[in-house]
Amino acid sequence: MSTTITHALSGRIAVITGASSGIGQATARLLASQGAKVAVIARRQAALAQLVAEIEQAGGTALAVAADVTDQASVDAAAAAVLAAFGPTDLLFNNAGLMLPGAIDDNILPATEQQIDINVTGVMRVIHAFMPQLNAAAAEGGVVDLINTSSIAGQNIYPYFATYSATKAYVSHLSRHMRAELGSKGIRVSMIEPGIVSTELQSHWTFQGAKDWLASAREQMEFLQPGDVAEVVAFLAAQPKHVNLQQVVVMPTGQAS
Repeated sequence: MSTTITHALSGRIAVITGASSGIGQATARLLASQGAKVAVIARRQAALAQLVAEIEQAGGTALAVAADVTDQASVDAAAAAVLAAFGPTDLLFNNAGLMLPGAIDDNILPATEQQIDINVTGVMRVIHAFMPQLNAAAAEGGVVDLINTSSIAGQNIYPYFATYSATKAYVSHLSRHMRAELGSKGIRVSMIEPGIVSTELQSHWTFQGAKDWLASAREQMEFLQPGDVAEVVAFLAAQPKHVNLQQVVVMPTGQAS
């Protein structure tokens, strides 16, 4: 990471959802190492506390806030806690998500509802809670970023991932519209669309067809690691104020689509 990026992130106030593992956790470590004050949000308090301890031991500044993106009151309370501790958020990484593949002719309604509640409505709950802080930071003339985690699945067709792919298509198109609306206010909106990343998400899979595909894919290519996506987040946030990278697709070299 260049000294330019490190300098650009110094003093930023970053909020990361889905921070107890995977991409969120790696991003929290990276942004904190480059001078950002980082608030990490997820449901698992113990995992967040351990992450904050590691960041502080390395010389960074972090705050653990246990919250559930399926509960608006919980997210609102988290936003209030961040504001009280650090001031207005100027870098929101809207990253919490759930991936539950299944055959469309099976009974997938419960998994469908879960994914929509986290990947769609949860994304909107976080935006609703933190939008006043992003507006306040922009009004002060600072660099302000809203970065949403989408997926290459929002563009392409994958059997057994219909609901997940649809939720990520929502996130991608939402991000495009929000960028057009918020850019004039000085708020940059970006989306990251990763290919397959080695994270905890796959550990929740129960559908055998998807598990078989995953095992085969691991033999054929090297997956992205959470730190690879974290580097993209840091790069987006470090751009000059007038530069907004709207959409970044980051893929394993061996993944064709």
